[in-house]
Amino acid sequence: MKVKGNRANKVNVITLGCSKNLVDSEVLMGQLRGNGYDVTHESTKDESGIVIINTCGFIDNAKQESIDTILQYADAKEAGKVDKVYVTGCLSQRYKDQLEVEIPQVDAYFGTLELPQLLKTLNADYKHELVGERLLTTPKHYAYFKIAEGCNRPCSFCAIPLMRGKHVDKSMDDLVIEAKKLAGLGTKELILIAQDLTYYGLEKYGERKLAELVRRLSDVNGIDWIRLQYAYPSQFPMEVLDVMQERENVCKYLDMPLQHISDNMLKTMRRGITKRRTLELVDQIRQRMPDIALRTTLIAGHPGETGQDFAELYDFVEQARFERLGIFTYSHEESTHAYTLEDNVPDEVKQERADAIMELQQGISMDLNEQKVGQTHKVLFDRKESGYWVGRTQYDSPEVDNEVLVPATSQYVRIGDFAQVKITSVSDFDLYGEVVQ
Repeated sequence: MKVKGNRANKVNVITLGCSKNLVDSEVLMGQLRGNGYDVTHESTKDESGIVIINTCGFIDNAKQESIDTILQYADAKEAGKVDKVYVTGCLSQRYKDQLEVEIPQVDAYFGTLELPQLLKTLNADYKHELVGERLLTTPKHYAYFKIAEGCNRPCSFCAIPLMRGKHVDKSMDDLVIEAKKLAGLGTKELILIAQDLTYYGLEKYGERKLAELVRRLSDVNGIDWIRLQYAYPSQFPMEVLDVMQERENVCKYLDMPLQHISDNMLKTMRRGITKRRTLELVDQIRQRMPDIALRTTLIAGHPGETGQDFAELYDFVEQARFERLGIFTYSHEESTHAYTLEDNVPDEVKQERADAIMELQQGISMDLNEQKVGQTHKVLFDRKESGYWVGRTQYDSPEVDNEVLVPATSQYVRIGDFAQVKITSVSDFDLYGEVVQ
């Protein structure tokens, strides 16, 4: 058994799941540091007395990863490698009672909105003066920027409202303060996230305020890019596009998860929008912003999806030619509306349909990328890897979209800085180029 030494004041935070969870961990770490704790994120060294696991409970694979991680650190506690193990986040919110019975080695479980209680357990105070303070886990030049909690949408397949509760807006003034603090730390790109960005303002102000928020954030000195992710299509506030046109630091990029296109599936999924309206919306956005990069995500194999439904989806992807696209296979999540339906699409059919969409998108992406050869784009560089500087244009979000690769021999590139890059060649999901002066 290891000697404890001074590790009682050291906390290792483990984050699983989405970027919204990552922000929660960053806020938690900021509070812990403000209370005098020595905090690390996902350290591989056995030197922390306390481990806090921020879990995901969205779909089966994510839940299993969370459970495996909890068991790993429960075993580490039994072996004397850590002193305390705490679990928070979505899995803990959703299955707290079961987890307490099945993995009792954990010292305490907390829900998604129980940060003050977690801090109190650690003899720490929730410091209101630290609102907006975060210990970034991303490279400092970009940060995920959560503008709201929870969701009011009734989507059949989604368990997020069960874990995150109803939609609650963050104060616009507080968000501006947070953006200024991040800019002061060297953050150049804000990636706006929420379960539904377009709902912002309805809860706190009684009307949609996303456009106003983006405009105010774009006024913050030092913020060069603002990117919008997770925009719900139903009742999309078109005035957001006006801000994109007005402000150079608002990326011409929109992540709008459509999930499906057939009326049968949109109704079954309880999406609140029709095929006709979806087609009109995509067309309107493209007409008003011809150079916008539209990203969407889809679901294959939702209960009730027929071959005809999938054929409509395939044709839609082929015709819409989204700049960016991802697809998930349906996961049968208990307590959701879809759980009352028969999960009647075999797993192998779900995967075949998802693979067919991605193969189609691969060709579309290649075609669109080839059109960029010879063009020059402003690129923000994220890292150095395998002989290349790796960055992104305004049309690409970290981790999920295309990347720009410049030979590592280039002397004009620094991580976290912008450079003008002329595209010289492409692959299906990457661009290659050289820095121009």
